[in-house]
Amino acid sequence: MITLYHCPRTRSSRIIWLLEELGAPYAIEPVSIFRPTDASGEPDPRNPHPDKRVPAIEHNGALVAESTAIVLYLTDAFPQAGLGPVVGDPRRGDYLTWACWYGAEMEPAMFAKFGEELDQPMKRRSYEQVVARLENTLAKQPYVLGEQFTAADVLVGSALQWARSVFPESPILDAYTERLNARPALVRANALDEARGMQTVG
Repeated sequence: MITLYHCPRTRSSRIIWLLEELGAPYAIEPVSIFRPTDASGEPDPRNPHPDKRVPAIEHNGALVAESTAIVLYLTDAFPQAGLGPVVGDPRRGDYLTWACWYGAEMEPAMFAKFGEELDQPMKRRSYEQVVARLENTLAKQPYVLGEQFTAADVLVGSALQWARSVFPESPILDAYTERLNARPALVRANALDEARGMQTVG
């Protein structure tokens, strides 16, 4: 059994999506976190995450925190789901590259745009490179690795869905998010996340 420590409408929401895609048994353990955007909430002592953030999972005695680490851990732990190329698969390098690119390049570019920091040449260049890489890749293929959906799309796609407003108008990016939104696992995950959010508010 996988236990996900989760707070609604946060980065842990994407892990519900991943778990629904995997089809593995899991439980959601709601925890509170401090939300710096509005200074609400507080760290939960029940949360095993080293920094009392989300996401974090426990599985077979292992604690795994941070989105990219969880994605790589779970797709390796459940290779039968076909959501991540296994060691020895020639696509493995591309998969690892996209997973790490999300954290190293895409998220910083998004937050530079949010923070109105693109007047800084290096940050503007990085942001433009991120947009170009997404559009150039998705103009040629439906998913970041090609014809097959993988957990790299959970990382990239969830960030793009959440921060669509910081990216330029693009039929290519819109078509990609529409493909992801149509996935039954994401529909189920969104419903679960919304239900958890209502419980938290209530």
